[in-house]
Amino acid sequence: MMQVSDLVTRTGAVLFNGDARRWIHGVSTDTRTLRPHQLYLALSGPNFDGNQFAPQASAMGAGALLLRSGSSVDRAKLGDTPVVLHEEPRRALSELAGWHRSTLSIPVIGITGSCGKTTTKNILAQLLASHLRTVASPNSFNNEVGVPHTLMLADHTTQALVVEIGTNAPGEIAALCDIARPTCGVITNIGASHLEGLGSIAGVAREKSALFASLPADGLAVLNLDARHADLLRASTRARVITISVDGDGDLNASEPFFHSGGATFKLLGHEVTSPLLGVHNISNLLSALGVCIGLGISIEALLPTICELKTGGRRMERHELDELVVFDDTYNANPESARAAVRVLAGLHGRGRRVLVLGDMLELGPDSPELHHAIGVDAARAGLDLIVLVGELTRATAAGALEAGMPQARVVHLESLGQALERIENLLAPHDTVLFKASRRSALDRVVEHLKQRHARVGN
Repeated sequence: MMQVSDLVTRTGAVLFNGDARRWIHGVSTDTRTLRPHQLYLALSGPNFDGNQFAPQASAMGAGALLLRSGSSVDRAKLGDTPVVLHEEPRRALSELAGWHRSTLSIPVIGITGSCGKTTTKNILAQLLASHLRTVASPNSFNNEVGVPHTLMLADHTTQALVVEIGTNAPGEIAALCDIARPTCGVITNIGASHLEGLGSIAGVAREKSALFASLPADGLAVLNLDARHADLLRASTRARVITISVDGDGDLNASEPFFHSGGATFKLLGHEVTSPLLGVHNISNLLSALGVCIGLGISIEALLPTICELKTGGRRMERHELDELVVFDDTYNANPESARAAVRVLAGLHGRGRRVLVLGDMLELGPDSPELHHAIGVDAARAGLDLIVLVGELTRATAAGALEAGMPQARVVHLESLGQALERIENLLAPHDTVLFKASRRSALDRVVEHLKQRHARVGN
């Protein structure tokens, strides 16, 4: 909660209309989610101007409006709603969030990584919430807008804050950490993601290490020893380090993992732990979250009941029991690391029918994209999957990899487009198949999942 005068002082905005003593309760950059008494902060982009929605925000009861200066503003349409003007509202949001962060004396946990950061954030938020009043990033709010938005959600009652931090180019994580000032950091893994901007896997590691480098000496870094460039990550921080591993030598080491219809079971710190989340990658994600909790003084014994009830969030290895089909929706996003993890999960799902992988294009991989797609085809063939259905131009290389690794032509199907996938998917599947969908979001394979859910809904559902 703040007054309009605080907004002016902290961002250098200029009061244009209304009473500077008006109180504001929260921030929104979207009139579709704006609540009464919140600040409406008008962002602009190549195809939109947030100032255009100012009258609507005022009519909805916004506590104040922060609009871009230099754009026409009709005072008559805004009534007595306080209005401040700033030449760069996006920068004003960061400055406001940075000031708000300085008022919080709580653990702030930053999470980054090539994949698994949203799942780890969701797991950690659930574990912490069983003991502390916790605020976490909604969805994947991990960029220059999402991180400030998350910070602004915390208030004087908050006891822990979890912030997801993403990147597309060098320097972005360091800039976001300057705003969030995390006291604890998690780097889930290092892999081939956003190579168009980061250049190489070594470039990814350097960029991700900025999170650990930002931590204070009395902070906490949770390090995945199974990740590539783990030594570089460890050397980048002065904070206390807790290590995690699967069948390795971490401080938190998950040993003897096995997978079953209920998820995964492993041994940890003298306990047998069962998680409903599938895959070795989700054991690592869980260990990272547990590292934070234990580092904050919450015992493993106190966390065990919550572990049994964990959920990862929509379209992240989300299981659907349909009429004669089991469908796993992992279409939230994809890169080579998470695609390989999906292949391993599917390979371990032995049921009555076939194991079918439906893979769409993986985007933003730069010049190595053909080779990286090819490697997933090799992995799928060696894993013994019964059928792979590949959608999009980039997955031609995946088909080639599968065939070169010895997968029969009849078990490799390439489709040119999403439209073809929607038309042909039902004819490619058979009763009792287990089908896992994996793709980058822009490939829109979630539409195929929804198509199957509608056509094969169980009677009585």
